[in-house]
Amino acid sequence: MSAVPDLEPLVLDGVVGHPEEFAARYRRDGLWIDRTFSEMLFDTVERVPDDVAVIAGDTELTYAELGEQVLRLAAGFRARGIGRGDRVVVQLPNVAAYIPLVFALFELGAVPVLALAAHERNEIAQFVDLAEAVAYLTVESHDGSDLAGLAAGIAASSPTVAHTVVLDRAGGGPELDALLAHEPLRHERRSLPSDVAFLQLSGGTTGTSKLIPHTHEGYLGSMVQASRVGGITADTVQLVVLPMPHSFAMRSPGYLGALHAGATIVLATDGSPDTVFPLIQRHRVTETALVPPLALAWLNSSLRGEYDLTSLRTVRVGGAKFGAEAAARIGRELGATLQQSYGMAEGLHTFTGLDEDEETITTRQGRPTSDADEILVVDDEDRPVPQGTPGHLLTRGPATVRGYYRTPEHDRTVFTADGFYRVGDLVQQDERGYLTVVGRAKDQINRGGSKIAPEEVENHLLAHPAVHDASVVGVPDDVLGERAKAYLVPREGGDPSALTLAGTRSFLRERGLAGYKLPDLVEVVETFPSTVAGKVSKRAQRTKKD
Repeated sequence: MSAVPDLEPLVLDGVVGHPEEFAARYRRDGLWIDRTFSEMLFDTVERVPDDVAVIAGDTELTYAELGEQVLRLAAGFRARGIGRGDRVVVQLPNVAAYIPLVFALFELGAVPVLALAAHERNEIAQFVDLAEAVAYLTVESHDGSDLAGLAAGIAASSPTVAHTVVLDRAGGGPELDALLAHEPLRHERRSLPSDVAFLQLSGGTTGTSKLIPHTHEGYLGSMVQASRVGGITADTVQLVVLPMPHSFAMRSPGYLGALHAGATIVLATDGSPDTVFPLIQRHRVTETALVPPLALAWLNSSLRGEYDLTSLRTVRVGGAKFGAEAAARIGRELGATLQQSYGMAEGLHTFTGLDEDEETITTRQGRPTSDADEILVVDDEDRPVPQGTPGHLLTRGPATVRGYYRTPEHDRTVFTADGFYRVGDLVQQDERGYLTVVGRAKDQINRGGSKIAPEEVENHLLAHPAVHDASVVGVPDDVLGERAKAYLVPREGGDPSALTLAGTRSFLRERGLAGYKLPDLVEVVETFPSTVAGKVSKRAQRTKKD
């Protein structure tokens, strides 16, 4: 690699950086890494060129082949005028071309805006406008959405978008081939570790997602810490089932951790058992990351006994609270070690240790990967609460940004004056620093003055032999203010007739749940409404008309 002389730091309008005293300390202590994403990848290419990097369907790329694709695609993008600091909206499903395309943008110093494949016209137009994107990269269609038509509309209406690249549904096609036909660039430093590497979407469950500016050095540092705790090595075979723009899929430790270690990444188009169980058996997958609904689908699947899943060593679960009853089943029924993870795209992530006792693994959501990750648990007036008492989580540290992209007014509501991020979750912290997530502050139910944490009730409901999944919300009530309503998805082979209001309340009462926490209403449903980020939409459940 050759370095470009006198490369100046990239300055993007609307990005709030860390104060210099914090940045200097994070660099000094090795919590920020003096590499760019592209340099990280080519370090691995040089170290293990012939090892398999990516498997997706019938496509298999070695690290050398991946590196060559990155440099060819970078040449193709540069020929279209895309360069350092240019924002490019990338909306792709989990396809083989995802990693080389995004890393080609990293190689140029361009800034990908990582959208979800499930996003529609309204969201994409907002991302394009906010980021002033110069290009939009997508597939022709996804889950019935005409993304080729969306691309044409964006190109016609946006004053900044000069280029669109539309791949076929499988992530290939003539436009990709045209980019790959270019002679590869020479790999060199075209950006600095302190530059903004990409803009990631916030994982909020309501409203328009905010854009989060992550630097190379900060995000790579966070990933390296997660890889250490997650036990990622060159022998790891990682199954990626979550959407690739998700922070959990990217760096917790994610496919970035796998690329850093020289491991193999197996991409799945979805996380359903009939899709992933054959992949686990065929490729001897050793680890994966799941959100709780997928973990439950795996645990309750009748297909589990038809495939050899014994290669699985670690199942990482995060993205939402994973109840203790379900958590205890991972080791017992899948034969893998559960690693709970908690965090947010804004930065902080926590993990349980791979060698922790079962009580910790099943009931805690982990502790920060670094002592520099500062945790405050406070009351409604921002006063610290006693250890073990539920309170609002505030955090700042090397992984956590100091502001969203171009949203100064919103920043003033979610970041304190001294840089702590208001997460919006209620947590407890024990004497070892482990966090237990009580729930979202806005999801707490106020039933006649008595406060109910939905996750506690949901955890008990998941122990019911007829329940596959449970979601408890507060619904308006003229007398109590709110009543608790339980939505239940019946388990395959279970007895849904047992899921009456009386039967459900009796079951919970036998488990010792306080009377005021028992659901006032029960509704059996086939599935839960979800947000575009794949989380249960409790807002939709709260506002559902009977």
